[in-house]
Amino acid sequence: MAAFMNSLFLNLQNRLTVLSPGLIVVGTIAAAAGFLSLHYKAPVMLFALLIGIAFNFLSSDERCAPGIEFSSKKILRFGVALLGFRVTIEQISGLGTNTLLFVPILVILSIAISILIAKLMGRRYLFSLLTACAVSICGAAAALAVASVLPNWKERHRDTLFIVVCVTALSTIAMIAYPILFSVAEFSDAEIGILIGSTIHDVAQVVGAGYAVSNETGDIATFIKLLRISILPIIVILIAIMLNKGESRSISSKAFPWFALAFAVCLVINSSGFIPLLLSEFLANVSQWSLVFAIAGLGVTTSLKSMMELGGRSIILLVLQTLALLTIAIFAVSTELI
Repeated sequence: MAAFMNSLFLNLQNRLTVLSPGLIVVGTIAAAAGFLSLHYKAPVMLFALLIGIAFNFLSSDERCAPGIEFSSKKILRFGVALLGFRVTIEQISGLGTNTLLFVPILVILSIAISILIAKLMGRRYLFSLLTACAVSICGAAAALAVASVLPNWKERHRDTLFIVVCVTALSTIAMIAYPILFSVAEFSDAEIGILIGSTIHDVAQVVGAGYAVSNETGDIATFIKLLRISILPIIVILIAIMLNKGESRSISSKAFPWFALAFAVCLVINSSGFIPLLLSEFLANVSQWSLVFAIAGLGVTTSLKSMMELGGRSIILLVLQTLALLTIAIFAVSTELI
């Protein structure tokens, strides 16, 4: 037993020695992003991306590469799994039957229309699927989670980061514009909450936009957004199974997105009431910072020049997909479908 423990300890020590240079780089970027976000009130993930891209030269450093890759893959999946601590089953069920039916339909319809828009614009299928899920579910977190189960293609990291940057920027614009737009359109506070939660990509911007209107709007917007997030593991698992179908009849244990299943388990645990609220909030914050770490790691692996090669058509695609989501939500609320 002692020999086994010594061997385990040595393996962990060696692993940490290999990973530590890259983890220190990514951790420093994440800390800097947090500082800038706190003082300049901009999305922490956007800062993590931009700073990470500035340190792209370190991705070719043999000492840093393992830790950077670990951050962009393992820590990413860990963070997505812990997203389950940001929502409870009680919160979801408390939204009412119409809402529980509306949000999944909204997500599926938005994904389908977004893929159609991308196809009409001549974009390849995997890129289209990634943008559709990012826009329709939960922005950067969805882009990262879905990208982790998609087959590798030459510029996967570049494409993923480009989408994360765009959806984060669009979320920030929406956080400012949507409350004004919906108020001018004379929607009620409850309706504005539904619209904000249904259409803004990232959680932080949903919270900011919702509570800028009223507490009621903020509460409803947050719950709607969390319901959209709760659909993420189902979509990720379905995508993994469907894309694996052509290679084998059953998805391999290695390809199966266990982190998505872990998300569902965390959601159930969080809903059970067995863990203190303080611990639940702590784990939700761990999830947030794990995603910041992952995005910083992805940022380091992608050059700004490479991202710019995607061009304005990709930005237009994401804008059109965002407008499609907005149109569906406004139609549903205006016609009292929800």
